[in-house]
Amino acid sequence: MTATSWVLTDRDEGIWVEDLDLTEKDIGCAGASVRKRVLRGGLSDGVEVIEIDNGQFSFTVLPTRGMGIWRGCYHGHDIGWQAPAKGPVHPSFVNLQDRGGLGWLTGFDEFIVRCGLDSNGAPCTDVVPNNMGVPSEVEITLHGRIANIPAHRVEVQVLPGDPPTIIVLGVVDEAALFYPGFRLSTSMSTICGSNAMTIADTVTNLKATEAEFELLYHCKFGSPFLEPGARLEIPARTVAPRDQRAAEGIGAYSEFLGPTAGFVEQVYWYEPLSREDGATLALLRNADGDRGAVVRFNTRQLPCFTQWKNTAAVADGYVTGLEPGTDYPNAKATEREQGRLMRLAPGATHDVELTLEVHDSAAGVRAVQEEIAAIQGEPGVEVHRDPLPRLSG
Repeated sequence: MTATSWVLTDRDEGIWVEDLDLTEKDIGCAGASVRKRVLRGGLSDGVEVIEIDNGQFSFTVLPTRGMGIWRGCYHGHDIGWQAPAKGPVHPSFVNLQDRGGLGWLTGFDEFIVRCGLDSNGAPCTDVVPNNMGVPSEVEITLHGRIANIPAHRVEVQVLPGDPPTIIVLGVVDEAALFYPGFRLSTSMSTICGSNAMTIADTVTNLKATEAEFELLYHCKFGSPFLEPGARLEIPARTVAPRDQRAAEGIGAYSEFLGPTAGFVEQVYWYEPLSREDGATLALLRNADGDRGAVVRFNTRQLPCFTQWKNTAAVADGYVTGLEPGTDYPNAKATEREQGRLMRLAPGATHDVELTLEVHDSAAGVRAVQEEIAAIQGEPGVEVHRDPLPRLSG
């Protein structure tokens, strides 16, 4: 079957469509819709949004912000979090160098955001060849640049079927002279009437030299999935605290508090287990076990998993992150020393597929828990009470 397509942006062909409205009649599914518009006013001025509704599950794609996903909703349950930065924030208002390389946080409002591609972790100093080929120090900012680069090609497709599939395609380039060059090509799809959406990404090295790259998927959840007594469940070989602050909470690393004023973030590194084909999953479930958000990924593509706990007051960002990645978001030099940095030959690619699904019944959550238990097997996860040098540097 051939998909029906609407090209919304194509820099090379001079195409830019400001508005698009597809109805359930256009899509062939009751309650489904696609709407593209441009926000006006404040820090969101000029941000393009594509609102996808498959009739049950909705989410908003941000072409202006690296094809991130801003908001989601399933059966009336909001998916995402209440960020202090009220966005979506246009990249022109984000200074990545602000506050010692923490400026990325001034635009941090998405539900799913990619961190990368040259770097994905903490601000740090790295040593790279300069334009003369001489090793020189450079300052790397938090979580990289890709989330603040607009897509130069965007397309919406509807693939007919019973039920139909809605697809958003995007291309984002992170490249410059005397700098690595990468292309992110993404396909985000959802089957009408389903409780899930899938991200299929390809990272390509555009340059004629081999390049290191990093990629992390920052999947963030607040209420109603995050609440007092909520838990993270994931099959894992090992879990360890990032630092001494995280070590303070290792006894309850998988459990969550309610909003707590003054809470200081805790981060835990996991070595996830998977099926033979690399497939695995992480579940955030509420206290009663009748609501859950699931992130499915493949350890052959994303071998590392990070848990970010920030159960601060709601006004300060009550949120947790389920974060599969090519490596851990340490300083880039640390990941290089530990041999976790992936490398791409000239023209080579790295493919990733990640699926988010939402459950609002105890039966649905139990089915996911059974999947996790089957992968975990015996023995259980090895919990380290102190940071591991091989994971934290």
